[in-house]
Amino acid sequence: MTDALYRTGSDEDQMGKWSLLMAFYGIASAMFMLYIGAAMAVAYGTVNAIIGLVLTIVVYSLINRVLAKHSINNRTTVARFSRTILGKAGTIIASVILALTAIYYAVFEGLIIVHAFRTAFGGENWIWSLVVVAYSTPLIMGGVRRFLDKLNGWLLPLYFLGLVVMVAWAGIKHGFSDAWLTHTPGPELPLAAGGPGWLATFAAYLGVWVLMMYVMDYAALGKRQDTGFHTKFTFTWVFWVLTYGVNALVGIFLTFTIPGLDGSEAGLSGGLVNLMGPIGLLLILVFQTRINTANYFMGAANLQEFGERLFRVKLPAAFWVIVSSVIIYLLMLLPIIQYLLLALAWQGVLVSGWVSIALTHILLNRTRKEEHGLLGDEHYRQVHYPGLIAWAVATVVGIFLTSAFPWGATWGPITTVAVASGLYAALRGASKQHSALNAPMETSTTPA
Repeated sequence: MTDALYRTGSDEDQMGKWSLLMAFYGIASAMFMLYIGAAMAVAYGTVNAIIGLVLTIVVYSLINRVLAKHSINNRTTVARFSRTILGKAGTIIASVILALTAIYYAVFEGLIIVHAFRTAFGGENWIWSLVVVAYSTPLIMGGVRRFLDKLNGWLLPLYFLGLVVMVAWAGIKHGFSDAWLTHTPGPELPLAAGGPGWLATFAAYLGVWVLMMYVMDYAALGKRQDTGFHTKFTFTWVFWVLTYGVNALVGIFLTFTIPGLDGSEAGLSGGLVNLMGPIGLLLILVFQTRINTANYFMGAANLQEFGERLFRVKLPAAFWVIVSSVIIYLLMLLPIIQYLLLALAWQGVLVSGWVSIALTHILLNRTRKEEHGLLGDEHYRQVHYPGLIAWAVATVVGIFLTSAFPWGATWGPITTVAVASGLYAALRGASKQHSALNAPMETSTTPA
């Protein structure tokens, strides 16, 4: 097998490093990031939440360095990499899971804007939902999306300025104190209930490993010459410190400073509009629009991958964007948030299992040449049993533990990761199948 089979494709049509950084950093502005940090502090205490956050940032940075480097070097999206670890059949499953997860997050983040609009102006949910979907959909199409990538570069400083304004406004109006740093909900959470609190916090963020799949899809757009830049600044510690660390601290401060603030995403958005008026509404609109461009893009792109592989038909990308947006709008109208949360918990298990297998595969194959993401499907087997079996078993174990035991919310996702990684490595070694690629992989003394 020639090296061209592994390392094909020019970087001329790939995104510049700053454009890719600004596009990916749109994720950093989600109100969800403020909410989850505050929710962890309310549930387990601020100190436990911060310890869990630090551990989360370290683990995310280490894993995403590996995933991002691999994706940049090989243009490997989630769908393309799924062919390698699961076979062509697994690609369909991975695509639809990522598409639905992105769509669900788009629903959540869109409803934050809807709640802010209703707080400011009143009106019906269906009207504001239609407004949100109608203005969000064109933002991920063609030239508009490229313009938005540039606009995000200007909006990023506004986002951080907005965080400062929120903190200052809340503190000046309601007073600064250390209550947000010293909050403790009571006795330490026992091990039988999923404790200690810092581990429960870490497990909660482990449930958002879908962002690692986002990392792979975005990194596949980067140039190889920019690998060092992206593995230092775009996809690793800088991003996660800002996205999880800074947002969480702001969310915790606002929750324990603004009296009567409802500890939810909608509560935060409504509280900010009530506190800051039109300025608060503008900040929420900017924050949520930035994150939802990523959700809409990921949802439509993976829905297209799923549809084209399942139905074997090629349709314009705009068709899948519209289909995705219609699904998002319909879900925004339905009173099924509690079911969506359960679905997201289960999808968190599915996603963490996939990421664990992906990471294990890359690390085990460091001395082998990796196939390029642009390879055709004809080079791959329909099923790669080590990957599919490991993923299925880990998912069943994770969902069972998460649903059946009080400590399952903490140990279910962690067990899923361990089972997926260990079982994949064992089955891969026993079957002597290093990937789903038909031809045997050539060895190399230089890590890929």
